[in-house]
Amino acid sequence: MTIIKWQNRPAMSSVLDRMFERDFNTGFERNCGCIPATNILENEQGFEIQLALPGMQKNDFKMEVEDNVLSVVYEKKEEENEKQDTQYLKREFELEGFTRSFSIPKTADIDKISARYDNGILYISVPKIDKARLSKQIKIS
Repeated sequence: MTIIKWQNRPAMSSVLDRMFERDFNTGFERNCGCIPATNILENEQGFEIQLALPGMQKNDFKMEVEDNVLSVVYEKKEEENEKQDTQYLKREFELEGFTRSFSIPKTADIDKISARYDNGILYISVPKIDKARLSKQIKIS
């Protein structure tokens, strides 16, 4: 299974843009908040994709499979409770909208993909096709 990298930022960024991606206090790069951290596990039964998405609801996401590419989409909603005069001194955990895509192998059973959202983690289960269905003997008459 392959992660297809995609970001909401332009491919070419200027030196000035890169300077502002770093935290002034530490000098280390900040998490841009545009792509959630992801784990991918594999066992004999299938794959599990885990996306870290704290503070969301399960109906905030859309998922689809097209041409063996699984896409998880989140579109940022305007914050209803946000006051116009609020000024943040530092803001690190605002999640921008994103699309995260994964190349699904041909051995995956896309009809049985399932997902659940629990304690800030989106778990996506991608079962493998039963080995008996992967091959077929053809009788010669």
